Amino acid sequence: MPLTKTRAKPWTADDTQFSLLALPTTVWYLLFSYLPMFGIIIAFVRLQIIPGRGFIGSILSSPWVGFENFRNIFASRDIWLAIRNTLGYNVVFIVVGTTLAITLALIVNELYSRRLAKLYHTIMFFPFFLSWVVVSAIVWGFLSPTMGVVNGLPEFLGLSGRHFYSEAGFWPGFMVFMSQWKNVGHGMVIYLATIASIDKTVYEAALIDGASKWQQIWFITLPMMKTIIVLMFILSTGRIFYSDFGMFFQVPRLPNAALNDVVVTLDVFVFQRLFDAPAGMAAAAAMAQAVTACVMTLLVNWIVRRVDSESAMI
Repeated sequence: MPLTKTRAKPWTADDTQFSLLALPTTVWYLLFSYLPMFGIIIAFVRLQIIPGRGFIGSILSSPWVGFENFRNIFASRDIWLAIRNTLGYNVVFIVVGTTLAITLALIVNELYSRRLAKLYHTIMFFPFFLSWVVVSAIVWGFLSPTMGVVNGLPEFLGLSGRHFYSEAGFWPGFMVFMSQWKNVGHGMVIYLATIASIDKTVYEAALIDGASKWQQIWFITLPMMKTIIVLMFILSTGRIFYSDFGMFFQVPRLPNAALNDVVVTLDVFVFQRLFDAPAGMAAAAAMAQAVTACVMTLLVNWIVRRVDSESAMI
């Protein structure tokens, strides 16, 4: 039997409407995500600002150095410390953040009072909207060696306070706490929305069969949440070489030599290189970071697709 060619559907009014709806986002991505990619060239040149040429002309006229900027950046001890800190923090953030967000979503979902549940939503979600500049000022108000609330009571009692901003051992755990305090509410709301979409008749059938609340959570709620949990995991691992620049730069009040080894991540490292190294080295570090993030996303998605194709992104 000869194969019949399927005719493509003609352009419809719905296509026009959806295209117009997507147009602002498309333009935004072209202007702010794809057009700036021209700057990748900086990672392969020794940037020299030439008077009268303009920025783009200076880039095109700068001498080509190939991978020299990459070699110089990875020859530095600081880059490996930044990589260690970035990977270490992100692994903890993913594990702790996912566990806390799912646990809180399950707990809040079981509240009988909808008003109380909405109150908890607001309280937990509110920190997500705060700027790290504001949060850093609040943290300074607590941890300041001279005016901080935490040091105020010991000094009032005649005891010596602690200088938190020079104690490197204090900050890893504190940064994990700050990250979860600010972001766990956002993850909780996403998982709550997933739980709300589960068909309630499934729970009713389980209840008739004698399933306890824990059995309903274990055998119904968590399996139904699997797809969104895996999706959030893929997105998180895709950014495992990125960090929240505002948190790691503002909260410990960098630059601070005493804390560099425990709080400087790749984003902070790239920012600092803009001031004490050629621009090409900062661009090389940022490009390596972006390429690695893309590879990680595709790799984790490939692994998930091999294990459970329905949970993969692509």
